[in-house]
Amino acid sequence: MNSALAPGDRTASMPAKVSIYPITQATTATFTELYFRLTFLFFIQSGSKYVVHPTQGALLAQEGDLMIFPPGSMVTMENRPVMHDDYRALGVCFPHDLIASVFADVPQTQAGTGIQILRAAQDRPADMLALLTETLENPGLPDRIRQHRLLEPLLWLRDKGIYLPTRFEETPLSQLRQLIETDLSHPWTAKDAAEHFAMSEATLRRWLSKTGHGFARILLHTRLEHGLSLLQTTEARISDIALDCGFKTPSHFSEAFRKRFGIKPKDIRSAAD
Repeated sequence: MNSALAPGDRTASMPAKVSIYPITQATTATFTELYFRLTFLFFIQSGSKYVVHPTQGALLAQEGDLMIFPPGSMVTMENRPVMHDDYRALGVCFPHDLIASVFADVPQTQAGTGIQILRAAQDRPADMLALLTETLENPGLPDRIRQHRLLEPLLWLRDKGIYLPTRFEETPLSQLRQLIETDLSHPWTAKDAAEHFAMSEATLRRWLSKTGHGFARILLHTRLEHGLSLLQTTEARISDIALDCGFKTPSHFSEAFRKRFGIKPKDIRSAAD
């Protein structure tokens, strides 16, 4: 989730630092309208990831491939396990400042605004993953050195001809989701959001109407996508996830999750019967 926190994988509600998130899914499921606020990378370990992009159409990443999502992406995604094994991937999210450090001199007309894929055999994305893992798993590195070394994977991407956008327009959808993600368990109302953005509630609703999504829908989708990411990346109990995401009861969370994604929360972790 950058909620698909992943959002079908972990996304925008991630902290503004670089971390590697192991993602696991036992049952094939289609996740619609997943939103990624930050630059997000998926290293496919087992199974495949099928994505439908509004302008690019259908894209497929297989085991060993790297799929790169620019900030502001909204897609339909399907994670596909293989027989006798879960879908597994490693997700990495990069904050805007690191992206700008490497790609600031690239004309935005050259920056990729769509999803890009590096293939296992031809491009060897495992080399980039090794750089990331070595840097993040070395506890002896001073923070300043770690931040410097985290630029190396991005330089590796640039050397492969991948140019990432450094300017991202914070749309009403992005700004509201970012606000909700500060405290998903808060009983958010349109009035709360309007006061935060220093506007009337009527103005807020007109502002959001440009996105095609109303306040209630954005709130629900943000919470469900965060719940999806926790199911995929943690071993937290479903009842705790429900409460953390702002649902009054686990059954309320389960029903809303099933209605949106067509799958029960428990089936993310265990293959459906």
